[in-house]
Amino acid sequence: MTTDHYAVIGNPIAHSKSPDIHARFAAQTRQDLQYDRLLAPLDGFLATVQQFVRAGGKGLNVTVPFKLEAYAMATRLTERARAAGAVNTLKFENGEMLGDNTDGVGLVTDIVRNASVAVAGKSVLLLGAGGAARGVILPLLHEKPARLVVANRTHSKAVELVERFAPQPCLEVSDFGMLDDTFDIVINATAASLASEVPPISPRVFAPRTLAYDMMYGAAPTAFMQFATQHGAAARDGLGMLVEQAAESFYLWRGVRPETAAVFAELRDKL
Repeated sequence: MTTDHYAVIGNPIAHSKSPDIHARFAAQTRQDLQYDRLLAPLDGFLATVQQFVRAGGKGLNVTVPFKLEAYAMATRLTERARAAGAVNTLKFENGEMLGDNTDGVGLVTDIVRNASVAVAGKSVLLLGAGGAARGVILPLLHEKPARLVVANRTHSKAVELVERFAPQPCLEVSDFGMLDDTFDIVINATAASLASEVPPISPRVFAPRTLAYDMMYGAAPTAFMQFATQHGAAARDGLGMLVEQAAESFYLWRGVRPETAAVFAELRDKL
């Protein structure tokens, strides 16, 4: 039996934890596979993928800056990939390139199952209107929140994003500066945490019952998480989202759903 080959492709890629995650998934589920990091030149994504497929590669996780190129090259797209307008998982089978986006389901699974916070019937605030936000709206909508407010520094970008999913009665648009309601869940999908900054929002969006979720993660709480907890919220970073989106990719490729709790705990200990 030949070993199936998978990889995560990006630029840069040396920092990626995906090989560690998938190696643990494979050992746990007794799947015979090899998973590597694949560095693609910024102008050579298509050629790198084609070479990987010719060598017998079965699937790829796609990270920055290639998610839009992966979307364009896929020969078939899942509903959630079409909604996101971006692909983070490719599956190669029978001459077809299936493109999927598992980011949103990873986020929702981490919130609903791991953090034990329901989205159904709740008020949700999504900060940001870029690719990270776009990838999670459909899975959030599938949970049937009472409200899903998309807020962004540039109002027109938030409007443009929401219009992709219209008509959805629960979907609303706001500017950062106009936010004055309290929410059950506040999700930071901006890049502010990369610069140790906080989106310019009122602390009134938080309450003791609020879950403040940052898609970024690290060894210490992000600036957004610190801001939220200072105003009474419970905070969670995006490490669980990383593990859960990987598990969804693994399931797409192998038809086996790995357990994530032990992998999450091990990654957390190593941060």
